[in-house]
Amino acid sequence: MSRRIVVTSALPYANGPIHIGHLVEYVQTDIWVRFQKLRGNQCLYFCADDTHGTPIMLSARAAGIEPEVMIERMHARHKTDFDRFAVEFDNYYSTHSPENRYFSELIFKRLSEA
Repeated sequence: MSRRIVVTSALPYANGPIHIGHLVEYVQTDIWVRFQKLRGNQCLYFCADDTHGTPIMLSARAAGIEPEVMIERMHARHKTDFDRFAVEFDNYYSTHSPENRYFSELIFKRLSEA
């Protein structure tokens, strides 16, 4: 009987490129996900850039750009880095998305009303 598995890795900050410390986790997780799929399990691997926090603001300021520009650049670079190491996410996204904002606000509202 196949299992349904959802997997994620730690979300990298969108303030700089992926480094070897990041890659260790993503490559290991990708191997495990591929193994699960080979075993016939339905396994989905999700991840996203973490676009919230002071590190992004400081990196953008140091580069002389707006945080949103830093976020866009790093997202593209992270995807390229993962492609070069053959890490295959079923979905690689960003916490700086309309969907994430909508659901975060919805969850907060429902918790506040409970």
